[in-house]
This record gives sequence, C-alpha cells and structure tokens, in this order.
Amino acid sequence: MNFLARLFYRLTQLILILSLPIIIVMASAWYYTTYQLPDIDALNTVRLQVPLQIFTHDSKLIAAFGENRRIPVPYDQIPTKLIQAVLATEDQRYFQHPGIDIPGLIRAGLLLVATGRKEQGGSTITMQVARSFYLSRHKTFGRKLREILLALKIDHHLSKQKILELYLNKIFLGNRAYGVAAAAQIYYGKSLDKLTLDQYAMLAGLPQAPSALNPISHPVAAKKRRDHVLARMYDSGYITEKELRAALDTPLNASYHDLGVQVNAPYMAELVRQQLETMYGDSIYTDNFSVYTTLDSRLQKIADQAVQQGLIAYDQRHGYRGPERNLGVPGPGEMKAWQETLKKMFAVAGLEPAAVIDMTDQTVTVLRADGRLMIIPWAGLAWARRQVNPDFLGPMPHHTHDILHLGDVIRIMQLPDKSWRLAQIPKAQAGMVVLNPENGGMLALVGGFDYSLSKFDRMTDARRQPGSSFKPFIYSAALAKGDTLATLINDAPIIYQNPYNNTVWRPQNDERRFFGPTRLRIGLIHSYNLLTIRLLQQIGVDYAIRYAEPFGFSAMQLPHELSLALGTASVTPLQMAAAYAVFANSGFHVVPYAIDHIMQQGKLVYQARPLVACRDCAPPLPNDNTRAPRVISSENAFLITSALHDVIEHGTGVRARSLNRKDLSGKTGTTQNQVDAWFDGYNAQLVAVAWVGFDQQQQSLHEYGNKAALPIWMDFMKAALKNTPDHTPEQPPGIVSIRIDPITGRRADAENPAARFEYFMQPYLPRSSDDVASDGGDDAAPAAATSTSAEPGDGGLY
Repeated sequence: MNFLARLFYRLTQLILILSLPIIIVMASAWYYTTYQLPDIDALNTVRLQVPLQIFTHDSKLIAAFGENRRIPVPYDQIPTKLIQAVLATEDQRYFQHPGIDIPGLIRAGLLLVATGRKEQGGSTITMQVARSFYLSRHKTFGRKLREILLALKIDHHLSKQKILELYLNKIFLGNRAYGVAAAAQIYYGKSLDKLTLDQYAMLAGLPQAPSALNPISHPVAAKKRRDHVLARMYDSGYITEKELRAALDTPLNASYHDLGVQVNAPYMAELVRQQLETMYGDSIYTDNFSVYTTLDSRLQKIADQAVQQGLIAYDQRHGYRGPERNLGVPGPGEMKAWQETLKKMFAVAGLEPAAVIDMTDQTVTVLRADGRLMIIPWAGLAWARRQVNPDFLGPMPHHTHDILHLGDVIRIMQLPDKSWRLAQIPKAQAGMVVLNPENGGMLALVGGFDYSLSKFDRMTDARRQPGSSFKPFIYSAALAKGDTLATLINDAPIIYQNPYNNTVWRPQNDERRFFGPTRLRIGLIHSYNLLTIRLLQQIGVDYAIRYAEPFGFSAMQLPHELSLALGTASVTPLQMAAAYAVFANSGFHVVPYAIDHIMQQGKLVYQARPLVACRDCAPPLPNDNTRAPRVISSENAFLITSALHDVIEHGTGVRARSLNRKDLSGKTGTTQNQVDAWFDGYNAQLVAVAWVGFDQQQQSLHEYGNKAALPIWMDFMKAALKNTPDHTPEQPPGIVSIRIDPITGRRADAENPAARFEYFMQPYLPRSSDDVASDGGDDAAPAAATSTSAEPGDGGLY
C-alpha cells in the first residue's frame, strides 16, 4: 500500500512537473493576448481610409479625391454569391474554425520543414484581418505567432459577420481599389448588387495577387483565376453545373471606370476641394468626408452643354484652322497603326479624334479610335472656310479637297440627328456661373471648355473687364441720387485731356453715331457709351465707386476715372453674378457659396448658414445672422430690372426675345477691341452669367457679346426654365407709372398721341412742361433723339 501511495505521489509530481511548462505557456499566452496585443474592441469602430467624395445638392457624385478608392459597405449589403466565392477560395472552413485553421497551419508547417520555403501560410480570413490592421508585412516567425494569437482574440471578440465585413472592405484589389464595392465600380462601373456570377468570381480571385491577376492588364491570368474560383464554388455546392458552365463561357468584360461620377462638374469639385483643404487639412483625403454642394445636377448639365455648344459654334464661325497632324497616305497595313495613334489622343468635350481614309467630292470617310468607320456628309463639312489668320477667312469651300487631305487627323462630333460633323478644339474659352439669387448658392459652374484641356477656372479666378455689362450699376447709382429713367442726358461727342500725360481720350459709341438728348432707359437699352460717361461725370466717380462696393466689388478693382462707365473694372464673372443677384432679389446682397453641408463618418460636421434675401420681412434686428443686408431699395431694383427687361425686348439682347418669356432681364457686355464678350441676365429664380474670350487677354473675338455670349445664355435659360411659369417682379408700393412725352421725358398732356408710360419712384415724379414754364424756365423741348424714330408707338414702357 505504501508502495502504491509513493507511486501515486511520484506520478502526481511528474505530472505537475510536466504540466508546469504548459501552464506557464498558457498563462503567458493569456497574459500576452490580454495585455500585450492591441485592443480588439477598436475594430468595432474602425475608421477605414475613405477618399473625399463630393456630391451635388441632389446627391449625385461629382468627384472623389484621394489615392485609395474605397466604398464601405455593411455585411448585409454584400451579395451572398460574392461571400460564397470568397469563402470557397480563401477560407472554406471560415464559419467552423476559431479564427485559425489548424489543419492548414499543419500543412504549412510540413511544407516549411520539407522545402524550407514559406509559400503556403495557412492564413484564414481572420488572420488576414489581423495582419492588415495590426501587423507589418515583414515575414517572421514572431509575426506569424502574433498573427495567430490576434486571430484567436479577434474571433473571440467579434462576430464572424463583422470580421468578414472588415475583410471585404479592407482588402486591396488592384487599380487603387480597396474593398469589394470600390473594385466593382472600378472594374465594372456597377454597384455590388448589379454584378453577375462571373464578376463576383473575378473579384474573389483578386486578393491572391491583385496586380498579377488584374483583369485589365493581365486578362489571360485573370480569366484562369476566375475559372478556378468558379470551380471551387461548384465543388463547395454554392452553384449548379448549369451556372458554372454559363459563367465559364462568359468572356472577361472588365475595363477601367472611375468611381461612378454622375455629373460633370470638375471646376466645382476643385473649388470645393480647395475650400475643404483650408478647413480640415490633408485629412480630407482619407477620413471619409462626404461633401454636398449647392450644385443642381440638372442645371449643371444644361450649363455644360450650353457652354460647349456655344463655343464650338463661335469657333466654327471663324473658320477651319486645319488638321492636328497628317499620317500620310493610308496603305493596306496602316489601319491598325493609325488606330493605335488615335487611341493615344483623348476626346475633348465630345470631340473625337479621327483619321481621313477616303474622300469623294462631297463626303469624307474617317477611322475612329475604336476601329469603326464613319462618313461625314457635305452638310458637316461646308462650314469649314480656311482661316487665313484670326482676322481673315478664305473663300467658301466647294469640294472636300478644299478642306481635307488623306491621312489628316481631325476632330469629329455627333449631332442630335446622329449625323457626323467636322470639328476642331476651340482656341477661345467660355464659361458660365449660375446663382440662386435668394441665398447665393452656386447652382452651376462651368469654368472653361473642358477641364482636361485647362484646369483654370475662369468664372471664379479670372479677372476680366466686364464692358457694358457694368453699366446697370452706374444707372442704379444715378437713380439713387434722384435721376429717373426719363431723365435726359446728352449723347454727344466727348473729348477729355489727361493733364498728367497730355493724352486725349475720345470715346465713341459702338455705331460711331451720336443720339443727342436721350432718356436713361433708352441709353441703357441700347448701351450708349457717351451718355453713360456723361451720367457718371454728373453723379461723380467717387460716389459711383462707393455705391458699387456693397454689390460685392472692391474699390481697388474699379478705376477712379470716367472709363469706369465703359466697364474697365477688373472683376470675375462670379462677382458679376453676385452683383446682378441684387437686382434679381429686389435689393439684397447675397454671398456666393458652394458647400451646403459636410458629413464625416456619417455624421454632420458642417451646415452652411447663408444670409437670405427676404423681400417681405420687417427690417432685421441688430446682430441678425440670417438676413442678407439690403444694399439698394426695392424700387431701385425694380426700375433697373424693368430697363434690363427692355434690353431683351428692344435692345442689344433682343435675340433673347425668342425665348417668349416676360420675366427675363439682362445686359450684354463687350470690351474694347472685342476682347471679352458677356451676357449677364436673370429672373427671380436664377442669375446666369455667360462669358467668352481668349486666355490671351489682347486677342480679339471679332464678335460682340450679343453674338458670342448671348446664345450660350439663351440656350441655358431655355432649358433651365422649361415648363416653368413666368415670375414677373411685383411693382413695389413706392413705384408709380406715369405717361410721359418720350422726347422731353416730362409728364405728357392727355392729348399727346406719342405718350408712353414710365415707372418712377414717388419722390422723383416728372413735372409737366406747363409746370416748368410757370416756374419761369425757358425749357424749349429738346430735339428728338435719333433713337426715338425706332421706338414703337404702342404706349408701352419703351
């Protein structure tokens, strides 16, 4: 018995001695995983690097900024077939093992012992999550041990679904795509739920070697890997044999797509990116910022088309400058080489590169970059008079050989009727900015013909002379000082001597005619220069500059001389839009803004609080941070709007009368030597400014604003206001309508057959001729202005 007791005692001691290392190892592992390994709870709130995304106000993607492309997606939105494809390929026992696959690790260990190579790591999805979030890429036994321990800890703390969600959102899949949702967009241009079985298999096969198995750059290897994934899915019972066969027979259809840009607004995207970088620094590119702008996707598309089509039309009016290059005479084996040349040339604003391969007397056959042949009829060629130089065009062409030669590399464009037309990339530039006059929100922004050609935003950054489009501010200043739209100013020759450099200034009207004493309404409608200069001289340059500043101009931008009347200031089109918004909203200055609100990690971090024009509100209280300041009276704004409406009805903007609307007002602008062309116009809903010019500010357009810029504005307004009722401005209570003599501008007698109505502010009502005579004046009625002979005698406001 003693022997048995001693034996039991010895065995107990031996077991304890042998167990001690195991206990120590287990205790050490417990201590290490509990206190030395990273905190796994952080994975529940992990912030994946997500690029900055910029959207329109109606939630359509404009752009994404950041090196990596990632679209986080929750587990319940990941398609089952994709999960099955990943599990069949990467980790078949994922839902059974505790984070590590012991048979797989044993296989990897045996391979290492047998060959000395660490090619098969036996890594589970959980181990890959541990590695990608916490460990370096340097392969060591110590790192592998930490990876195993971390995987056990992760599997214990997180659900299988959460781990798989982290993996599928974190994994790199090539072409800067991180996560399966981004990869679906990059390779197929679709969301995950729109992919097919073969495409799920393609994505599931990428984690093994994202570069070597890239379906775009290595299609053969990618297809072999895809087919392997499909076979594994079939072996695992995830798909039927019929599904397998159909998927195997499907060709690779991957191609590069950017992250689902839905609206072409690159100038707006860059403006917003710059503002965000100022606000938040470089973190915007990785910290999941989503920015919602003020942009209206419908209006942006309309503006983009109007600018491009308007500039192409201007460019073609000034002749054909010739092909971009010539590839020689096409031979039997040349087509493939020519096609490769065309592929290296990118399309610009829809203008595709093409090469001339055949010609008849009235048609041209061209090769496109995709290998297709197109015929351009004579209707698409006849416009192409040769441009001898910017100032001179050659004769009209009669045959294709007058225009092109075999081998010419040209640009072509498709018309709405599906026919093709010869084109060329314009040398001039154009742009448009559209504002909401109630709060200054930027509804559309087109900073140039095509962002790929030039990233310079001519609407927000280019300072140009506004020409006659600045005149309404001079007239508004005169009305505020007591003049009326019936006030007569003499439109006659002016000569000014500069005492500082002994030079003489002799300004002229565009028509080089003089119209004598003319009412202010007529002067603004027809944009008379000499009248406006005399008006500015009468009210004073310093006064006019002080008056213009509340519209959003800086005194430093405005010349302190009489040339200000002709628009020799240096302003941006965005400033002009904001200034015209004062007339559109009845007198309030609104500040243009582009960002409506900002989300980060799904939480609101910024909300714009623009100052809003409020026509019917009581005067604001002190420190009111919601109301835009009133800078002119509603009566003043009404009078200028009335005169600018007549610009469209009877004046320099008369082409826009074809829009058949009664609520449009605007002003043309053309600078000296026709360097800049403008049209600034509005109604109660929209303010839109169109500009055309060369980046080289001395080059002439050889066209006025009503021919170069007005058609762009018209095309925009026609589409933007389609099916929208007229919103004619309400007459303020301080405005009265009185019949006047159109020659004298005074109150008309009841018997005057030529009388017409004019609006007046109540403090400045017109006097009759009898009243002037009774005061002892010798006011003989001035001679009729030349322009009055063209006025309709229908008793209207003109």
